[in-house]
Amino acid sequence: MRRQSLIAFAAALIAVSPTLAKKESVVSIPGKQKQLALVRVNVTGQSYDYFRPWQKRAPFSKRALGAVLPKGRVLVTADLVANQNYVELERAESGEKTAANVQVIDYEANLALLEPAEQRFLDGITPLEITNDTVVGDRVAAWQLEPTGALLATEGLVTTVQVMPYPLDVGSFLAYRISIPMQYRENSYTVPIVKKNKLAGLLLRYDSRSQLLDAIPAPVITHFLKDAEGPRYHGFPSAGFSFFPTRDPELRKYARATGKGGVYVTHVEPDMPAMKAGLQVGDIVTAVANHEIDQNGNYVDPLYGKIEFTNLLTAHAYVGDVVPFRIERNGGPMQLNVTVDHRDARDYISPPYSFDEPPRYYVLGGLIFQELSRQYLKEWGPNWQREAPQRLVYFDRFQSELFPDRHRRIVILSQVLPANSTIGYDELAYLTVTKVNGKEIKSLDDLAGAVKQPLPGGFIKIETQEDPKQIELDAAQVAAEAPVLQENYGISSLQRLR
Repeated sequence: MRRQSLIAFAAALIAVSPTLAKKESVVSIPGKQKQLALVRVNVTGQSYDYFRPWQKRAPFSKRALGAVLPKGRVLVTADLVANQNYVELERAESGEKTAANVQVIDYEANLALLEPAEQRFLDGITPLEITNDTVVGDRVAAWQLEPTGALLATEGLVTTVQVMPYPLDVGSFLAYRISIPMQYRENSYTVPIVKKNKLAGLLLRYDSRSQLLDAIPAPVITHFLKDAEGPRYHGFPSAGFSFFPTRDPELRKYARATGKGGVYVTHVEPDMPAMKAGLQVGDIVTAVANHEIDQNGNYVDPLYGKIEFTNLLTAHAYVGDVVPFRIERNGGPMQLNVTVDHRDARDYISPPYSFDEPPRYYVLGGLIFQELSRQYLKEWGPNWQREAPQRLVYFDRFQSELFPDRHRRIVILSQVLPANSTIGYDELAYLTVTKVNGKEIKSLDDLAGAVKQPLPGGFIKIETQEDPKQIELDAAQVAAEAPVLQENYGISSLQRLR
């Protein structure tokens, strides 16, 4: 559930020992605004209702800041413009406004580029340069705007540079952790982090209790911008495998490790770059891109020191790059050349996100069928991993292990609308559909095709993994009552498959 306030995460955050005195400065903008590379961004939109997938939720509005970059572009977070209907830029010093278009968006890295509809709108604003050299111990400032138009700069201290999951939890990316006493402002949805008047990052999340801020760092932003320059945006690459540290001497003995470092491969995603290159469960990855990896999975970065090696694949490599892996297998050294690629959200069995497009569904006699996705599970709120049906959370979490065939979806009976054709089934929900009329179901398209061929006697038989195991509907009754069902529940269409 999106809020206009800063994103507060309840998860435990790393404690920091340095204390930071609260330090804010307010700079008057009128007369000097041409040098301030910020514009207000106003967004209106509507998100989709996954509990009633044929309709949208109430309209929302968001107000934020955008960092003006060269070539007439404005950088914001993807959070801000997800499910948008209209985006508007507003100059802080004059209030002048213009429509804007979303040029590129990356939900996994939480970044988006906007461009004004009027090319001259940003004239006179000096773009922000980007600095990639921020390290632990540097002082930075969070830039916000007061309602009066004054610039509020709050200073903070970079305490950690590390690889961590981003909000969508699709891979891990580099991030700065900053100790900073930042206050909420109405434009805090996107907050530039500035070092010596150069862009060092963007707000990712903030915990007001600990006063710790995680920022999308300049190297990730630079990667995003470089990829966006091409004719097609590819996204951040990955190799597609899971690993475990090898600090345990018994594990190293079991894996017949001969060196001192490396990580143990615990899972290799089907059809992903690592599997295509020949990586196997049980291998020990000892070096990536010619950087040695220690037993914890860290390499020595020339700027940050020890940091997780996945940073070499996300912040440094691009889709299509060939990255050399040195591994040990059964005690012998090998080299694999991994051509890294980006995994599109549509390539997952349970897609991790699906913004800006309506959910697929199929209504049959009051039975609502949907395809499992993390977006659906997040309808249970920020604690969805505990509040949502645990069987479905389990399917989402271990989808690649449970369903080796990647070319499929998990079709669920999400709920039942009371109707004459569903008497006795009212309490059913969250059931996994396996077959319809004897045909295996791997997508809503399979289900839609199967229901068109009733069994002898005119019945539709739906088989589920959980009790009651099977449901029978009278096909003629379902068809006859469809118009009444649509009218009673305000369903514009009984299906959305495309």
